[in-house]
Amino acid sequence: MNTNLALQDKSILVTGGTGSFGKAFIKKILTEHNPRKVIIFSRDELKQWEMRQSDPIYDHENIRYFLGDVRDEDRLDRAFRDVDLVVHAAALKQVPAAEYNPTEFIKTNIHGAMNIIDAAIDRGVEKVIALSTDKAANPINLYGATKLCSDKLFVAGNAYVGSKGNPRFSVVRYGNVLGSRGSIVPKWKSMVADGAKELPVTDPRMTRFWITLEAASQFVVDNFQRMLGGEIFVPKIPSMKITDLVGAIAPGVGMKVTGIRPGEKLHELMIGEDDARHTIEFDDHYAIAPEAVHHPSMGSMARLIALGGKPCRDGWIYASDNNDRWLDQDGLRKLIAHL
Repeated sequence: MNTNLALQDKSILVTGGTGSFGKAFIKKILTEHNPRKVIIFSRDELKQWEMRQSDPIYDHENIRYFLGDVRDEDRLDRAFRDVDLVVHAAALKQVPAAEYNPTEFIKTNIHGAMNIIDAAIDRGVEKVIALSTDKAANPINLYGATKLCSDKLFVAGNAYVGSKGNPRFSVVRYGNVLGSRGSIVPKWKSMVADGAKELPVTDPRMTRFWITLEAASQFVVDNFQRMLGGEIFVPKIPSMKITDLVGAIAPGVGMKVTGIRPGEKLHELMIGEDDARHTIEFDDHYAIAPEAVHHPSMGSMARLIALGGKPCRDGWIYASDNNDRWLDQDGLRKLIAHL
């Protein structure tokens, strides 16, 4: 076990802790990193109860279940008392729902981010990592736009920490999570089990970034160790073709082309050309440096280069169709087998 000293004996709060990522991350840190306390902050009492019953690890003596909503400033202020580290995973995420209910997404994803930042500063939290999405890069739907606003808020939050330099705020951005709640894999597997003869595909040319819950959790753990403040961390992860995913899940089953849905991209983008100008490449990840460095301890380009990174070339982008890492049907099949 490689215990991360940034997490050891720390009080760690996870917003949206009953979600797919939250559960995987909490299991990892409890079994591998010896936190002093883990606080699960979420708004659904039933999901908290179900989580507690689902695995003995979630009834650990160091876990505290805390009901609350990120929209509620007072509740966050209470929850953040004596907290060292925060993972902000709470969000409204469904793209079609965002188009029909934009104000609700703004209240949770944007106003909620503002509340997290204020509570962390007021309570003297050490570090905050906010989870983002590839849809925040050059967004074309409201969900992506709210997450871009959230990213900007967390990066700018470093301007308000004062001379002590804490809290430090950084962001982690990654692609589709294999097997997460609401993802396409469980849906398609269920359809195949029910005897479906074809699976719905919006466009056979479509590509997507792909990451497992284990890899996403480990990436957040790693970034607590290396974050300086203000970076948007992006892992180097593989892409896959949507047609290969169909073949991996159900060999021989046909496809029904339904057309790209409103707010959906043909290929996903994680780092656009404008962000690439201030992106630093490392062996297993990229770090988008903040354009405005508000505090000398922040993760500026110069400091990231000094840590061993190298600037990305002009005109480069990191998109799911120009990736140099790909999952074929066999690779996808191996990953899906563990779900």
